[in-house]
Amino acid sequence: MNGIRGKQWTERTAGAVVGSAVGDALGAPFEFGPAGAFSARFPASGAAEEMCGGGGWDPGEATDDTQMAVLVAESLLERDGLDLPDIFRRFQRWAAGAPKDIGLQTDEVLTNGGSWETAAARHFQVSQRAAGNGSLMRAATSAVYFARDGQRATMDAARAIAALTHGDPAAWEGTALFHELVRVALEGGDPLAVLPEVLTLVHPDHRPRYATVLAPDWHPDQATEFNGAVWPCLGSAVWALRTTAGFEEALRAAVDLGGDTDTVAAVTGGLAGAYYGLDAIPARWTAPLHVPLPGFGDRVLNPSQLLALAHRLAA
Repeated sequence: MNGIRGKQWTERTAGAVVGSAVGDALGAPFEFGPAGAFSARFPASGAAEEMCGGGGWDPGEATDDTQMAVLVAESLLERDGLDLPDIFRRFQRWAAGAPKDIGLQTDEVLTNGGSWETAAARHFQVSQRAAGNGSLMRAATSAVYFARDGQRATMDAARAIAALTHGDPAAWEGTALFHELVRVALEGGDPLAVLPEVLTLVHPDHRPRYATVLAPDWHPDQATEFNGAVWPCLGSAVWALRTTAGFEEALRAAVDLGGDTDTVAAVTGGLAGAYYGLDAIPARWTAPLHVPLPGFGDRVLNPSQLLALAHRLAA
């Protein structure tokens, strides 16, 4: 891949990775808050303090969403491909490092003593509830890495990585959908236009529920679950892309939904970043961005390091 297409690919892959991290950090201070809180505080776009911090987060600090995405990326690069036991070990090391935030389900899976092959299944067998958005939130880096391998490969990889922490196949299918929509965007296509085709690739047991939340006339207000669940989280990200005209507008719409704002915005940022490219992400949002990695010493990725990671994934 070279020339103009190569430049566009690099621009979009960087947009997906950085865009997801930006959404995560932008949404974190508003997590579990009411709808419209972001616009109430920042009614006009362009305020330098929009990356405001709060709720235990410093301005520009990325949460578990991006931290886990970085761990996936570094495993893929250092192991030269998908090494599921290695990813799981990195997750466990991170969880043992006392991150500021970790999903209850993810925490239980990583600490229940099960192996990488059994821990998530064991949790699901007991709880019968494992369709949270925790595998979707971290998927931007793996979506970029596997995009060049084509539709089937990227969706299969998404399912396998999701299954490390989420035993419910509904979470696998949502993550696979996100992978494929990002792949289409990276190739210069319209992810919204391919939704009917992509839905046919979802397991029949889960297809109707995803068809509902990804329908053109669906609105997040119609969700039957909190947006911490995988279905409304993905549906909200697609809705934000569909009903806005740019990266910044899409992210504002996502955060303004309230609820699980960091993850909804991270998923929206990954998809919108792949579609609009890195240049569409406001510099005032990327400048304060930083990604701590608990359990890995004092490592904190700054914006240039995150961008370098994105370029390595793209290459």
